[in-house]
Amino acid sequence: MEWHLALTLLIGGLIVLMAIGLPVVFGFLAINIVGAYLFLGGEMGLMQMARNTAGAVNSFSLIPIPLFVLMGEILFHTGLAFRAISAIEGLIARVPGRLSIVSVLGGTAFATLSGSSIANTAMMGSSLLPDMLKRGYHPSIAMGPIMAVGGIAMLIPPSALAVTLGSLAGISIGGLLIGGIIPGLLMGLAILGYVVIRCLHNPALAPMDDIALPSGWERWRPFCVYVLPLFGIFVLVVGSMLIGWAEPTESAAFGAVAAALAALFYGRLNKDSLIKSLMETTKISVMILFVLVASTTFSQLLSFSGATSGLLSVVGGWELTPLMLVLCMLLVLLILGCFADQISMIMITLPFFMPLVASLGLDPIWIGVLFLIAMEISFLTPPFGLLLIVMQGVAPPGITLTQVYKAALPFLLLQLMVLMMVVAMPWLATGLSSLMQ
Repeated sequence: MEWHLALTLLIGGLIVLMAIGLPVVFGFLAINIVGAYLFLGGEMGLMQMARNTAGAVNSFSLIPIPLFVLMGEILFHTGLAFRAISAIEGLIARVPGRLSIVSVLGGTAFATLSGSSIANTAMMGSSLLPDMLKRGYHPSIAMGPIMAVGGIAMLIPPSALAVTLGSLAGISIGGLLIGGIIPGLLMGLAILGYVVIRCLHNPALAPMDDIALPSGWERWRPFCVYVLPLFGIFVLVVGSMLIGWAEPTESAAFGAVAAALAALFYGRLNKDSLIKSLMETTKISVMILFVLVASTTFSQLLSFSGATSGLLSVVGGWELTPLMLVLCMLLVLLILGCFADQISMIMITLPFFMPLVASLGLDPIWIGVLFLIAMEISFLTPPFGLLLIVMQGVAPPGITLTQVYKAALPFLLLQLMVLMMVVAMPWLATGLSSLMQ
């Protein structure tokens, strides 16, 4: 079979299955079964697919995924994350857009602990948004920062998606996790700056609060009690990797144990919260492992059918510069992000992109961070950006999807600006990771 027919069959069949509503993982598995029979030798191909299943999940490098997820779930279900955000709120007074600033700072803090963009947006939206709207905040300045800061969890460790991307793309997981810190913080600063400037320019967007906050130690006590110790978990996870004391797997284990001990110390860890945390961790981890299984065989099919080499030969004939190819890859991801989830984007594009990256001699950590930022942007791209749907789900009645789209648009442009900064200055992604021992 010609490579272009094989490519049409594999990618086209996948698109059809997803379009009729089949879950992504099962769509990939169905195409894998058909492709394994056609391109890997009939029954022998199906046996090879079964062997791929065992090989894909039998990797020590995947252990950080459930550990990072467990870390965030413990902090979420024990309520420690809510207490930390309340403590941050108590420090901020008499500033334009106070609650929007709280959502940015609190969301960034939770991003360093949870690694889950969906949980971040859902928690901040359900806890802060109703109060913001009640106090007269414009929906755009109330919802926008919450959605924008939610995606930062994908960049700042612990990030299960970064581990997944690193495993599938053959990129150093530790380097990828560390590499996302500076772009993630830049994203947070850009969002914070935009909120302050908008609210100074138009105070009607966010009426000034007149609530009385405690002073002195009473004001700082919650921050010292709840925020600083939890921030120590982030320092433990990142610092142990940065100075070479631990690999990502050990760092993830430190983080999960530290989160459990912190919840126990605060008296928040009980049987119910522990069971909820373990159950949610199991659900998310199994989904990711299913994806890894499906992706391994799918990549083999594209290779054995000649689709990968055929497409690469066509692209090579265009005589594009490395920068132009990088921009093309990012454009493909941004377009896919309008219609597909992040896992689908990884599985569809990596078999084509990573051989290109290797042939051009590009820094894989830089490319990996760019891919993560592009996928973060896809969280906010209409019509199917995941955080847009989450925000409408937690918003009070009366908030329309159109309002959610409008609220996300300025922050979508900010994220694109940060993406272009990292394209132009690769050291923003590689600087910290180069310091790893």
